[in-house]
Amino acid sequence: MKLIFITGTGTGVGKTLVAAIVTEALQADYWKPVQAGFETGTDSLWVQQLISNRNSVIHPEVYKLTMPASPHIAARAERKEIALPHIVSCLPATKNQLIIEGAGGLLVPLNKNEFVIDLVRKLKARVIIVSKNELGSINHSLLTAAVLKKEKIDVAGWIFNCEYLHYENEIASWSDYPVIASVKHLPNISKETILQEAKRMKRNLEKFI
Repeated sequence: MKLIFITGTGTGVGKTLVAAIVTEALQADYWKPVQAGFETGTDSLWVQQLISNRNSVIHPEVYKLTMPASPHIAARAERKEIALPHIVSCLPATKNQLIIEGAGGLLVPLNKNEFVIDLVRKLKARVIIVSKNELGSINHSLLTAAVLKKEKIDVAGWIFNCEYLHYENEIASWSDYPVIASVKHLPNISKETILQEAKRMKRNLEKFI
């Protein structure tokens, strides 16, 4: 089983959208172990509604927290503590590739002492970084890349989202991580548009993963 961890340069950069496209392209399984906030629905449910193939399995969350906040705060509000060994012990048993979606960015706290990057390390997963083309994305992207390099995490490359300005090649050059794909702004997100993007991205994903 190949583990692919989707992380982002921050919150709201399109991790779940990219995770849905990658899941569809590879007909992989999907797992978001920590969900904080689900008043409008969970990311798992959203991905499930957008997948067309019959091979992908959406696995349940390990921690499903009500408050839309940093996971360590959301867990504290429910008098819980997120335990990374417990998440690892709940790793889905599948022979399929597994797309794992993180919560926010790499340095989002999961408990008092551990962050999302610690979960990546414990899972020994390969990382895809999602960056949104927007003001400030160069700084956020290169900081994310610097942390990954410092911690010697295995990185497949970048998937860029949206089209504010085209920083992709510069970020790839400065970070020394390749561009896997770019997702244009999708005014209508549906099974059809996800499938279309998945088909467009499939060859590059297979090349870099």
